[in-house]
Amino acid sequence: MAEEFDTDKYPHINQGLAGIVAFSTTKSFIDGQKGELIYAGYTIETLAENASFEEVCFLLWNDRLPNQQELDDLTRKLQQSRSLPEPVLNYIRDTSDTAEPMSVLRTAVSMLADSHEVDTDKAKVFRINKAISITAKMPTIIAAFDRIRNGKDIIEPLDSKSTAFNFLYMLNGEEPGEQAEKTMDLCLILHAEHGMNASTFTGRAICSTEADMFSAVTGSIGALKGPLHGGANQAVMNMLLEIEDKGDDPVEYIKERLAGKEKVMGFGHRVYKTMDPRARLLRKESKRLSKETGHEELYNWSEAILETMKSEKDIDPNVDFFSATVYYSMGIKPDLYTCIFAASRVSGWTGHYIEQAENNRLVRPRALYTGEKNLDWVPVEDR
Repeated sequence: MAEEFDTDKYPHINQGLAGIVAFSTTKSFIDGQKGELIYAGYTIETLAENASFEEVCFLLWNDRLPNQQELDDLTRKLQQSRSLPEPVLNYIRDTSDTAEPMSVLRTAVSMLADSHEVDTDKAKVFRINKAISITAKMPTIIAAFDRIRNGKDIIEPLDSKSTAFNFLYMLNGEEPGEQAEKTMDLCLILHAEHGMNASTFTGRAICSTEADMFSAVTGSIGALKGPLHGGANQAVMNMLLEIEDKGDDPVEYIKERLAGKEKVMGFGHRVYKTMDPRARLLRKESKRLSKETGHEELYNWSEAILETMKSEKDIDPNVDFFSATVYYSMGIKPDLYTCIFAASRVSGWTGHYIEQAENNRLVRPRALYTGEKNLDWVPVEDR
């Protein structure tokens, strides 16, 4: 007989695990009341101002910042690991040019496992080497598919420069300016890690079965793909473009959506009760970029929408809201936004994989059964 569950003992059942502590971690800390985000001891503001994405990768994999020699070594390894195996390139060339970029990324990352030697040694260094390989290759996958679907040749990755520089170079076929590189690096830093979100939980659960890192990252990409997680930034941009196409007033557009009980993407957060600190940083970047690139109207609409949501619903924007206009101002297509999110968050996913693997226990939560019991069997002809 199935065990009876006392619902008073399980107040969070069927509420998305809200309030449930599933893991302990040193990777990041969020204070939703204060709007504070910390990666392994450093505030996001400190990292945004001072760090490179490569330094953040090292931090999330080692729980400390690198010295110069360690940073140079990691940067070199990332640079040398960017090229894709031929079967993955063939898949990107042969797949439909109308495929969803996130679906292509998910499949290509899964394929990477076929070309990576199986490590029987469980030492942390081997896990970090896998993390380096996956992190280095994901921008190459994204850029290669975008060029192929637009009838362009794939640009081979550079064996020099930063991750941000190389991605923009492979995507556009020309070297980015210093400010463009800096902006992309900032976006990678801000999306790198964010507590026990859906995709990170997915990756840790997969790791807990002792599955390989490629499997865990593939699962995390699948979780991030959803519009309630990483896909929200694309939805924000599509909303702004719809306002532009229809010639609507952004304030009236939002009020109509709220009146119709429609969700406005880019607002609210399961953790933050004030403005997402990443949104604050991207807000400044969005204002600067939109002015430089002639997209001031989009930025002004964003500010009008922000004020409307605050006055009507008292809801603050999250990281997706301003990242959409930042990417658009850089000339990046909306359906690539979540892929770029993944190319950053892989540093956090793999950091959590390393952490889980070092002190592993199989993830096996319980479910509260709410169905009927002990039903009588009815022959098929009588049903």
